Amino acid sequence: LWFNAANNSTWYLVPGLIVLIMTLVGTFLTALVMAREWERGTLEALFISPVRPLEILLAKIIPYFGVGMLGLGLCLLAARFLFAVPLQGAMACLLLGSMLYMCVALGIGLLISAFTKNQFVASQIALLASFMPALMLSGFLFDLGNMPQAVHLVGLLLPATYFMELVKTLFLAGTYWPIVLKDCLILGLDSVLLLGLAWRVTRKRLD
Repeated sequence: LWFNAANNSTWYLVPGLIVLIMTLVGTFLTALVMAREWERGTLEALFISPVRPLEILLAKIIPYFGVGMLGLGLCLLAARFLFAVPLQGAMACLLLGSMLYMCVALGIGLLISAFTKNQFVASQIALLASFMPALMLSGFLFDLGNMPQAVHLVGLLLPATYFMELVKTLFLAGTYWPIVLKDCLILGLDSVLLLGLAWRVTRKRLD
């Protein structure tokens, strides 16, 4: 109630929906499309060309990064003009955190598709490994402080938890730098780690 002057659940839920939408776009769609290309063999044409693994990853990351940021823009417009949720913090911090989380979600999707190479399996793993934890364990529906200690620790391992905290802080409380800097640093480290792993497991060869 300190940061929800209207005492409206919409103010609490709408910022969290941004996290879920970006998770679906970044992880689920990326894993699904990449796995479909493995199934159909369209990546074989890339493997016989001079293109390098890093270039393949960039070609897959950039379009979905753009789609994710477009989804963020639509969510912000809906939050402001459709649900009348105020943005108390700095828009620049929200954009920076969103871009970092989008890179994290894309890295997870690329890793899933690289290991499974099957469209159905990739979609199921993406839901279980990204969307469901973001929905249940990130603080969107249930406050982490009210969960059992073991579940709380699992939630702290999820990148979505820190993006959820960042988004809700910027929307409802304002630009509180200790939280903003901490969450952006964690998301930045996660994005470097996951994209680096995706680059390492992508090989110009047919298995």
